[in-house]
Amino acid sequence: MVVLGLMQLAANGADLLTNIPARKVTSLNGKWQYIIDIYETGFYDYRYKERAENDPEAYWNTDVPAHSLDRKEHGYNDTYTLNVPGDWNSQADKFLYYEGTVWYKKSFDYQKSSKSNKLYLHFGAVSYRADVYINGKKLGMHKGSFSPFNFEITDSLLKEKDNFLVVKVDNRRYANEIPTLNTDWWNYGGIIRDVSLVELPNTFISNYFVQLAKPNVATNLIRGWIDVKNAALDDEVTIEIPELKITKKLRLNSEGRAIINFNAPKLIKWSLTNPKLYQVNITTASDKISEKIGFRNIEVQGEKILLNGESVFLRGISVHAEIPEEGRRAHTQKDAEKLLGWARELGCNMVRLAHYPHDEKMTRLADSLGLLVWSEIPVYWTIDFKSEEVLSKAKTQLDEMIDRDKNRASIIIWSVGNETPVSEVRTRFMKSLLDEARKMDPTRLVSAALEVNYHSEENMRWIDDPLGEYVDIVSFNQYLGWYGGTPESCRTANWGTHYKKPLFISETGAEAVGGYHAKTNQLWSEEFQEWFYKEQVAMLKRMPSNFVGISPWLLADFRSPRRNNPVYQQGWNNKGLYDQQGRKKKAFYVLKAYYDELSKTK
Repeated sequence: MVVLGLMQLAANGADLLTNIPARKVTSLNGKWQYIIDIYETGFYDYRYKERAENDPEAYWNTDVPAHSLDRKEHGYNDTYTLNVPGDWNSQADKFLYYEGTVWYKKSFDYQKSSKSNKLYLHFGAVSYRADVYINGKKLGMHKGSFSPFNFEITDSLLKEKDNFLVVKVDNRRYANEIPTLNTDWWNYGGIIRDVSLVELPNTFISNYFVQLAKPNVATNLIRGWIDVKNAALDDEVTIEIPELKITKKLRLNSEGRAIINFNAPKLIKWSLTNPKLYQVNITTASDKISEKIGFRNIEVQGEKILLNGESVFLRGISVHAEIPEEGRRAHTQKDAEKLLGWARELGCNMVRLAHYPHDEKMTRLADSLGLLVWSEIPVYWTIDFKSEEVLSKAKTQLDEMIDRDKNRASIIIWSVGNETPVSEVRTRFMKSLLDEARKMDPTRLVSAALEVNYHSEENMRWIDDPLGEYVDIVSFNQYLGWYGGTPESCRTANWGTHYKKPLFISETGAEAVGGYHAKTNQLWSEEFQEWFYKEQVAMLKRMPSNFVGISPWLLADFRSPRRNNPVYQQGWNNKGLYDQQGRKKKAFYVLKAYYDELSKTK
């Protein structure tokens, strides 16, 4: 059943649980034992056939010999441990470039508070493929480095003592996966986000969508749905917003869904200056869940983006989920506070979380800070656009991204990809993703960062990618003065699009090594990057009236195996405004001055 276009999703056969922080949770974070298995000996036998479930040499089975003649050729112990959550690349030198299989093992005790309750094992994200086993039995498999997933642990599998949990993690790149073989970021492997046991009553609130209808600026109409698992027809569910003195009792239909549709006339809308969040309580006879939710309208009207009916200019920055000083994946609350704090110090009102869904801590913090968010799936560069299998994988990652964050007021744009080369088959592929995003969530805008496929007419550069017909805002990446010409090339350049839509620059930038100072025309110096941004800003001030914002590339330097200049890169993309030590470069102040000026006029 589809209500307002947003569907309940399934993650590898199990309903994806949302709002994990509000559940009864037992963390499995901490030290996990591991085995590096470059030949996948624990998964395949010597004939390279997948091992039987009860094979004693399978690494998902116990490593403890039953007797003195029981030969075990694998073992887990505390000599070899990795921190979870965390990528393995930054935890030991031997892992820096490692791509392959690592087996993770964690033992735990657990007794449910009620025999009738259900228990789920939830992962915030595992990069890239995760095969999950408990006590020798496979729970399931998930692909996708940046999406949450969970599996139910049934009573027949759970023990009160010494549960033997094993996760086979494989971060290898493949041509038929999302992302594909070729990217411009580090292929961090591991269990990179939180792992939790989630205990729920037998009949529980499994999912919900609560947002302002679009477009509906005048009436404050809240719509959505609530799903209750294992419920009976006509069971009652209550939604309450105490601060607004709203209480609505709803009935579940035969699919276990209740439809939300009511006015909130006294609602204060979430905005950049007042990121108002309301506590929303959802209650059934056996379950209750609460979440802080903001309500706002986002829409395109002509060539403008309107937030709550008023034109907004996006003073953005692109962000990778990395902490440069430590060369690792970001995953903690402090990491989120650092990255978004840097963006706010720059003067941003928007962040583009590239090129994949970031940790949920980022989007929740953006809600409370009043930062707008562009959230993206890693459909990047040259994936196999002809493959229906690849399209299906892209849709799954899109669905998982939307399902996790659909109640975040900060997210205003779902992006379906970055710099995909123009062709008829690619445009059909990308349009299918745009259609899927709109079906999943009609309350937000959809876009993609287009590759610069423009033609010039007397210094007028037209953005004419055919995908522009289908997006809500025409977003494009341009590096005039870095990958083409010099920064002074910006002086005669003007940009436009034939599409009567908002125009957004989703990337621009130039590399500079933090602390390297030279003449202005010396590549890799902070002075060159400063010059680049000065010329860009002057060009931006001549943009047409439908220009609605920019998210330069990017907030901070990040690792990339593509960047191999032995003097100036050494495995780093240095386009950040913060360097590898977290220090501001000179270009930071150029962009900040522009944003400070814009904040007074737009």
